[in-house]
Amino acid sequence: MADSLLETAVANWGPRFVANGVDAADYARITSALTTWDEWCGAWSAAADVHVALATDALAQGHSRSAGEAYARASVYFHFAKFLFVHDLTQARHAHQRAVESLNAALPLLQPVGSRHEIPFDGATLVGVFRSPTPGIATPTVLLIPGLDSTKEEFRDVEKSFHDRGMATFALDGPGQGEAEWDLPIRSDWEVVGEVVYDYLRGLSGVNATRVGVWGVSLGGYYAARVASANLPYVATVALSGPYDFGDAWDNLNPLTRHAFQVRAFARDENEARRRAQTLTLRDVAGRITAPLLTIMGKRDRLFSWHEGERLAHEAAGVSELLVLDEGNHGCANVVYRHRPYAADWLAHYLVGNGTPTNAKGVS
Repeated sequence: MADSLLETAVANWGPRFVANGVDAADYARITSALTTWDEWCGAWSAAADVHVALATDALAQGHSRSAGEAYARASVYFHFAKFLFVHDLTQARHAHQRAVESLNAALPLLQPVGSRHEIPFDGATLVGVFRSPTPGIATPTVLLIPGLDSTKEEFRDVEKSFHDRGMATFALDGPGQGEAEWDLPIRSDWEVVGEVVYDYLRGLSGVNATRVGVWGVSLGGYYAARVASANLPYVATVALSGPYDFGDAWDNLNPLTRHAFQVRAFARDENEARRRAQTLTLRDVAGRITAPLLTIMGKRDRLFSWHEGERLAHEAAGVSELLVLDEGNHGCANVVYRHRPYAADWLAHYLVGNGTPTNAKGVS
């Protein structure tokens, strides 16, 4: 394999793909057949079409649940076809549209069912998916925030952890993400996004507006912490593998990630992208976090040092817990059994339980 970009993708992303719905055998088969990065989007899109066909057949036979599962899997495959394929935006945008279409087809067939929601924001639209294990009842809800290259299409398995514990989920495409990435650039002040989204959630009949939490992964972990720093009515926050200061981490990022940030920040070149990356920092705001915070980091994370999470956990002013996984990679996708149930139980304590934060500070 001579293509360095392809080598980077294959070497780093296998655990994440499998943890979020890609069949392990598919991952090995698809990636082993590639010789250049230019083939990536087409190969994953072709694999996604297989699952679309399975969904179509299942639906024709009246097997709606199987159809929903296959459409959802197709959506994930289409998403991973485009997730870092920013050098060819024509291919990427087509694959992304197919991901959106597949998820839209899946939503009414899933258990629990999902609904699509559009939120006006800054002259454009944020899109979210709401799913609740208790339809028609005001339910504690978790806002799910993707990172630089993830989107709402990637979160079905994450959602399940919360649904199984009695919480609803709202998976969001924010500025620079998914359906919003074509119109809205990455921005540092996610407290603005968090306020608009909360105002929308409190108007949904299926949401208990007094028990809404936040979970974010990778750059979404940074976004989640920024939301928490504004002391909005979110009850508790989980930040998974997020940077404390994205600018400080810039030189550690692989070329695919840096290029994706440049494109999604609407930066003209890498120098401008670096300057914009430096605006994504928790300096001067981490100490404003007073609601409970769980920070999760992996010691084998190649993008963001676990010490960045340590710094966030220690600077937060309220109840703060740090979970560091020795074997964890970026997103701790290689040890999901160590943090997904833990994070879901932790949020359930605050959202489904008494939901009352304490004033004691305990970082572990």
